[in-house]
Amino acid sequence: MKVIMTLNRIYVSDLDQAIEFYEKLFNEQCISRFQYSEASLELARVGNALIISGSEEVLKPFRSTQATFLVDDIQAYKDFLLENGGEIIRDLRDVPTGVNMTVKHADGTIVEYVEHRRRG
Repeated sequence: MKVIMTLNRIYVSDLDQAIEFYEKLFNEQCISRFQYSEASLELARVGNALIISGSEEVLKPFRSTQATFLVDDIQAYKDFLLENGGEIIRDLRDVPTGVNMTVKHADGTIVEYVEHRRRG
């Protein structure tokens, strides 16, 4: 099991404006942008920032999630977290980038775990 990267979540209503700002702030280009139609969200990544865009109503259930951990084996993390006091808030499901789940850690921290699809 390995956490590949931790992404800081930034919630916005205007994705284009946010991308422009964070590209300048980090002096990096946006490396991914995609629609998550099932949740009425659009997401982008600039550096270690995961920018999540939607209406206030749509963003409301996601705002309590404090970070996104990109992991190498999401099932192994699910097993580990359940064995160590974690509570599954949103179970494993397919998302545009692979598979994710949202977990409340024993200390109360809420984290999204994502395993990206392997590209072949």
